[in-house]
Amino acid sequence: MDADRDRHAASARSGAAPDRPTEDRERPTEDRERLAGDHERLAEEVDADAGARGALYALVARTFTEPGDDLYEALAAGEVTGEFEALLDRTSLDVAPPDATVDDDHETLSARFNDLFVVGYSEVIDRTDGTVDHQGPPVSLYESAYRPEVSWNDVNLDLARAYEHFGVQVDQDQRRNHDHIRLQLEFMGYLCRREAAVDPDVAAARLDFHDRHLRVVTEGVADALAGEPGTGLYGELAAFLDRFTAADVDDLDARLSGGGSA
Repeated sequence: MDADRDRHAASARSGAAPDRPTEDRERPTEDRERLAGDHERLAEEVDADAGARGALYALVARTFTEPGDDLYEALAAGEVTGEFEALLDRTSLDVAPPDATVDDDHETLSARFNDLFVVGYSEVIDRTDGTVDHQGPPVSLYESAYRPEVSWNDVNLDLARAYEHFGVQVDQDQRRNHDHIRLQLEFMGYLCRREAAVDPDVAAARLDFHDRHLRVVTEGVADALAGEPGTGLYGELAAFLDRFTAADVDDLDARLSGGGSA
């Protein structure tokens, strides 16, 4: 006992930590091994393909907004293009990534976004009585614009029910209707992540959401942009989104009908 006390006292004077029991020294290694095993089991349980698709939908949603400083810098540096490439490599889909690198300066890219998606115009069509034709922006980002056979209310009510069913809701601070393409992309990204980590059966809900809503708006936006001059980045993104969603639908349909890989 005296020898142990002298050794501990010397350690304290020298600033060294006193010896700990062998089991205490080994516990961190055991914890690391246990955590590594937990991570491996978790990785096996998570569907990496569905998770990557979720990240892709979130990335496209991020790009379909007026570019702030951070987004513009990532686009100009080629970082967003690299993200698309890396995420697509983690999926089983054979889809070419978009070239999301921009040569426009920040002001020009912002003006391009607003000219295509935000700013409408008014034209006097009868100067005798002052009749004015009010037009929205050249390309609508709202699904209801591409559903003339369905009322605006029915489209948005159906979307609201879908969001509510999965426990999500539209941010009330954002002045967007439920049928805005960015909200639908974010929702699809959420469904993919849920499929990857929680419930593989969500794949059926994803296919249904594609059929009822997302493919409608993605095809509509892609077609509308294809008819506009000077679309730049946004024409490239819309074309990618059209082929990506089409490939996702084909894959889901094949899997759910028993003809594709799980």
